[in-house]
Amino acid sequence: MIENRQDMLKIGIRHEDKYESETRTPLIPIDIQRLINDDGIDITVESSNKRVYQDDDFRNAGAHIGSLDHCDIIIGVKEVPIYKISPSKVYLIFSHVIKGQKDNMPSLKKMMELNVTLIDYEKIVDEHGKRLIFFGRYAGLAGMINSLWTLGKRLAYLGLETPFLHIRQARTYHSLEEAKQAVGSLSQMIKSGGLSQLNFPLVIGFTGNGNVSKGAWEIMDLLPVREISNDQLLTLQKTGHWDDHCIYKVVFTEKEMVKPRDASKSFDLIEYYANPSIYESDFEKYLDKITLLVNGAYWDDRYPRIVTKNYLRRHYNDQHPLKVIADISCDANGSIECTEFCTKPEDPVFVYNPLEDKAIQGFDHDGLLVMAVDILPSELPKDSSAGFSSALFPYIEQLSKIDFSLPFELSSFPEPLKKATILYKGELTTDFEYLRRFLD
Repeated sequence: MIENRQDMLKIGIRHEDKYESETRTPLIPIDIQRLINDDGIDITVESSNKRVYQDDDFRNAGAHIGSLDHCDIIIGVKEVPIYKISPSKVYLIFSHVIKGQKDNMPSLKKMMELNVTLIDYEKIVDEHGKRLIFFGRYAGLAGMINSLWTLGKRLAYLGLETPFLHIRQARTYHSLEEAKQAVGSLSQMIKSGGLSQLNFPLVIGFTGNGNVSKGAWEIMDLLPVREISNDQLLTLQKTGHWDDHCIYKVVFTEKEMVKPRDASKSFDLIEYYANPSIYESDFEKYLDKITLLVNGAYWDDRYPRIVTKNYLRRHYNDQHPLKVIADISCDANGSIECTEFCTKPEDPVFVYNPLEDKAIQGFDHDGLLVMAVDILPSELPKDSSAGFSSALFPYIEQLSKIDFSLPFELSSFPEPLKKATILYKGELTTDFEYLRRFLD
């Protein structure tokens, strides 16, 4: 074992306390053991009675268990409550401030007052802007499992008993593998017995094609799937010919979801990202052809909405084919405008009534069912923690060697971490100066 080196910064792993159901850890015991034994890093883990790994797992890996007061760098998953932010520390977390999120601006302001250095996982990217450390795949995996469970429960409320009732919420399975086996059994039921109780083709639509959506497809593709284009979707039900022993899958990219406001122009992806205000949604024509909409696309308020309250108020009723929206991206009143709020795993769904513009928790109400859990990876805590830890591991030794006494421009940050540094000793870095307008 390498002795702890005095020139290396001490690292602390915090207990997750934003949600009671949050049990993930950013680094798992086996990776912590390697960092201690191979690199000589001093690591302390804050005690937790709910983390998916026990204190003894970390103690046996060589970590200290106790207070993080002496640690230079504090690593976590979710946001740190304001009253727990310590002065002059380095925090590596998902801070959820990069869109100027109103709820988290007080936290950012406090960090500035306390000379904190803030590094955000969401902005750790390669030279092409591709994220390097993420839970997105696991959000998609858990989100799709929950989508199938939610669909079964909603169809049952509407009087349609289907094999989807054999699927449980993701957090009730012991592992991802167990959940996949359950989806495999569902697949066999659909292949052999079909879905003849439905008088419509079962269509699941996906928005986006990033890590979240790919995780969802990983579950979806365990089922008897027939993938069709968006053009084929428009005529599928009209033909009267569909196979009730399969599920129809449609993936919508930006090109299918929006169009230029100027009808004489064609869609251009680069232009859309650079100037989204000259585009408008072109998605409503698909909404009455989809049974379950799984939203995994990135969105901020520069972009058109996918589902608007106005559309739902004008068109939604008990006969509308769209039964469930699984909003994995989970931007409250965002791309799915009727996502009134994000939900927790223990109370994951609500029904939105368009005529009353009201959301009621639970399955059993009139309207459109929305599943909008914003910590979906926590429903697969061991699998998601292991995947995240594997991606984070290579950066920890580098992080522990940074000389924070130097000016930011001269510091020895690895480039991906430098790009992701929102605050350096309490000051917004150049790339994040735009956040100042959200603080006023």
